[in-house]
Amino acid sequence: MTNVHVHLFYGADPRHYRKGDGIGCLYGYHHAESPEFALSYSRDAEESTPMRFVRRALKAALGFDFIHTWRNRDAILSCDAVWTHTEQEYLSAALLLLLKGRKKGRPLLLAQSIWLLDKWAGYGALRRWIYRKLIARADILTTHSSVNAALVREYFGREATQVFYGLNTQDFALTAPNEWMPHAPLRIGAIGNDRDRDWTTLAMAFRNDERYDVRIATRRRVPASLRADNVRIARAIGLNAARELYDWADVIVVPLRANTHASGLTVLLEAVALGKPVIATDVGGLRDYFGTGHVSYVPEHDSAALRRALDELRANPSLALARAQAALRHFVSRDYTTREFALQHVRLTREALGRGQGASEATSAGQAVFASHELTR
Repeated sequence: MTNVHVHLFYGADPRHYRKGDGIGCLYGYHHAESPEFALSYSRDAEESTPMRFVRRALKAALGFDFIHTWRNRDAILSCDAVWTHTEQEYLSAALLLLLKGRKKGRPLLLAQSIWLLDKWAGYGALRRWIYRKLIARADILTTHSSVNAALVREYFGREATQVFYGLNTQDFALTAPNEWMPHAPLRIGAIGNDRDRDWTTLAMAFRNDERYDVRIATRRRVPASLRADNVRIARAIGLNAARELYDWADVIVVPLRANTHASGLTVLLEAVALGKPVIATDVGGLRDYFGTGHVSYVPEHDSAALRRALDELRANPSLALARAQAALRHFVSRDYTTREFALQHVRLTREALGRGQGASEATSAGQAVFASHELTR
């Protein structure tokens, strides 16, 4: 039996996160549970308002939540492997392990970087030195993007394993499109809270043109100057609001600034799963997941190119439908699900610990994940 501790951010405790929805652990790590792998999860401690302020202040100063990690130290120190989802968790876990004298491999630490590589050039010398010491404790470095993996080699002189992200198809059931008949005006949906969304380019491409109806859903602040009669901006709050936007839209646009961490990937996966044609900015490693036969890619900060890409689809509905169908088939063939995401961690951990290649229930489930999965129509 391999005991794994999944260390997530404060607020992702499976006992409380979306309680009653039956989704298991956020990001789907629970799919790795089997007779071979036993998982525990970081727990959120109840805390007073002053303590919450102290914890968050220390997190802001360090760049990771060490108090949350310290509260979960017993589970971390007693397991065979620690899985983390972002650098905020693995930097904190690495510090705990170093303070407790735990050498590499005891326990195994899987360190997944998301935003760290994007921010690295802006860090000061002291923060870089500290982070390098902590990163050196990680046994396996992983990323979701080949662009990030290349930066791991450049910055740290180590190899990173690309772990392909996956979607919870319980929330977004796979829906095969059989026609594409856009409304008039054409409905353009865009959603996301990532800091690398380029709402300006999107709005400037279509504002004040009655042939297009644009809805942007985000918790990020959007300049009021981008609003127009045909450009509406609302807060993206909750799964139901997201589904309503996807259902309403003819096309999903993922407008992005330059980044290395596959920004917009979650929205891209959701839109493809629901059978929507997608236009995305060609940055961040999104091509690792979908090619030009699946998604319409445009250069960054190019409103004219974005408009041309949409007009191409509007003028050729069969092309829009073909790309949406091809994208969904590719999704299925590559198994871009939370289950496969978790099973990639299983395989990495098994190999690193030398536990052999025994046929576990988790592996069998992963190999057959879509064998009996019917697309809804």
